[in-house]
Amino acid sequence: MDLFNPNKTINLLPHDGEVVYYGPIMNSSNAVSYYNLLMDKIEWANDQAMMFGKLIITKRKVAWYGSEEFSYTYSKITKTALPWTKELLELKEMVERESGETYNSCLLNLYHSGDEGMAWHSDGEKDLKKHGAIASMSFGADRKFAFKHKETKETVSQILEKGSLLVMKGTTQENWLHRLPPTKKVKSPRVNLTFRTIIKK
Repeated sequence: MDLFNPNKTINLLPHDGEVVYYGPIMNSSNAVSYYNLLMDKIEWANDQAMMFGKLIITKRKVAWYGSEEFSYTYSKITKTALPWTKELLELKEMVERESGETYNSCLLNLYHSGDEGMAWHSDGEKDLKKHGAIASMSFGADRKFAFKHKETKETVSQILEKGSLLVMKGTTQENWLHRLPPTKKVKSPRVNLTFRTIIKK
């Protein structure tokens, strides 16, 4: 895709969903500055998941922030949101302005190197707004991000650059899986922010 194309609403998916890659929405020096702040100021913790009745601790680290003390459950583990930091509020405002959507929470992931990734999944947790937008910001190492249609198995991929924004919305989560494939080529960390909307029960 031509990142200098003024039409920023090109859908990466051929059908059954909508994914827009905006490319970098800040300059390189700002992207590096935010990366350093996020590495330093976020309350990172190793992720946990229940698999086959066993508690698994991942190398990947995560953090969960929001406008309220939202509870969010995935992989049978419940997390409670921490209050926004100054940097996260700045980034949320930037993403909302660019995407035309609003968000009330953010799940952050820290991948220490290309050895760490994320398996095929969709973000279909019942706490999330149905067909709501999920905005993904990337800092640090450039990484490939892939989609696979649940029925046809066709795939689409995109390199996510530092300071970039990708937005998934509509029926994407119902029809497509996505993942961050591991790679031996990347030796440095990547920080990923996924802004989303939690619906209070």
